[in-house]
Amino acid sequence: MDSSFIPKYRIVTISGKIAVGTSTLAKNLNKILGWKHINVGAMQREFDRKQGINENKQGAASRSDDHERNMEAMTMDMLKNKSNIIYEAWLSGFVAREVKGVLKVLLVCSHDDIRVDRVVNRDGLSVDEAKAWMKQREEENIKKWQKLYGNFDFWDSKFYDLVIDTYQTGPMETMGKVLDKLGKK
Repeated sequence: MDSSFIPKYRIVTISGKIAVGTSTLAKNLNKILGWKHINVGAMQREFDRKQGINENKQGAASRSDDHERNMEAMTMDMLKNKSNIIYEAWLSGFVAREVKGVLKVLLVCSHDDIRVDRVVNRDGLSVDEAKAWMKQREEENIKKWQKLYGNFDFWDSKFYDLVIDTYQTGPMETMGKVLDKLGKK
């Protein structure tokens, strides 16, 4: 990273639903900024594997409320007390909505067929399997989170500093928009 670059934010959160490009953005930012990348989804999948949970068949509903609250507490601690982190999680921007110094990025994809295609290619599923898996995971997670945190639309643009539609922008342009917001030329 350019040692003369002083970012406008100390942490970037990247939020979004399945197959909108959060991991691609996080990895690209990590290469440019050299900041630590924390992928909460990977942490959840590891937890699920240890519990014998198949993420393609189960998700948030199979995890205890205490586990979900512990993950939120860990997230909040990092967001308040750390710097130079790229924090990738479905709810990270929502959780950070009142934390200073955090750039909250929401990725969306305005065409669900593109998201399905990304899951088919990434995970080796059929189109029907991908559609069913995405629907089940997203509905299950939202239901769980609304039970825990309230009846929110967790991806309402009002909670974010930057919203990018990855149907309209490629990976490099998406990264460029985030770097611009950080103040990196």
